[in-house]
Amino acid sequence: MERRTIGAGALSVGAVGLGCMPMSWGYSGSRRRGEESVRAVHRALDLGSTLLDTADMYGPFTNELLLGRVLKERRGDAFVSTKVGLLVGEQHIVANGRPAYVRRACDASLRRLQTEVIDLYQLHRADPEVPVEETWGAMAELVRAGKVRALGLCAVGARGGRRQGGRLHDATIGQLRRLQQVFPVSAVEAELSVWSPEALDTLLPWCEERGVGFLAAMPLGNGFLTGTLTPGEGFEPDDMRARHPRFTAEMMAANQPVVAGLRRVAARHGDGVTAAQVALAWVLAQGRHVVPVPGAKQERWVAENAGAAGLRLTPRDLTEVAELPAAQGSWE
Repeated sequence: MERRTIGAGALSVGAVGLGCMPMSWGYSGSRRRGEESVRAVHRALDLGSTLLDTADMYGPFTNELLLGRVLKERRGDAFVSTKVGLLVGEQHIVANGRPAYVRRACDASLRRLQTEVIDLYQLHRADPEVPVEETWGAMAELVRAGKVRALGLCAVGARGGRRQGGRLHDATIGQLRRLQQVFPVSAVEAELSVWSPEALDTLLPWCEERGVGFLAAMPLGNGFLTGTLTPGEGFEPDDMRARHPRFTAEMMAANQPVVAGLRRVAARHGDGVTAAQVALAWVLAQGRHVVPVPGAKQERWVAENAGAAGLRLTPRDLTEVAELPAAQGSWE
């Protein structure tokens, strides 16, 4: 698989990563299979999808434990990205950016992942009670201690920005400017897909100008852009899409033209090319510093996603995708 670099430190990863969250958290619990997920991670590494993206809150903790089973055997094949800063309670999620907590959380992640170093340690969310510079400074100490290779930030304020009508990533860019004064930011992780292209306006250019890698989260629109979801089929109560305004039966039906457009482009590239691969190829085409991180928990989807790295969209394809109707059912 084509390789891409993350940050000024030239950390090398496969062009398409693997989002591991669906294996343990966020999606339908009844469809999770630990052994199946382990096989999917192995398959990703076999195909060159080396970036494995997780977080301590996924599960919580169980996703890192699952990856640890693979890393124990294949640490040299993987680029490990995990996150710190969020705690999961019974019915709520809270931020914790206290330096002492960050240090403890890193040590715990290292134990669960069965590794001596985390390649990319990301701040999941800033703690409103702690200056972000203090949290970032504690994370920088972990780099100097050899426990972490590079630091990243997950985008914040996306839904709030939509509601308030402001520019979507102003809050994230403001944080990034502050963090850069403390220790270099190697990567930013934020949503980017055909139906959520807002990062193209300001956040992606900001990263490109400064040599900061961009990890495209949810590049398949939480599964919608694969064309495998049926409007009205519904979701289990623990599936985050059950509460997402774009996944009501009405909005899923209204957004079918987006999937149809991706399928038209796919058809021009021959049998076997899918809408999902076109969606990922579109993300890849947004810049050499961009690495899509689609979530998957089955080998067949991992293989399909990895195949997008070899798909080159033509100018006609890119124009056609750009002209697709905007997705309906935002957070407004």
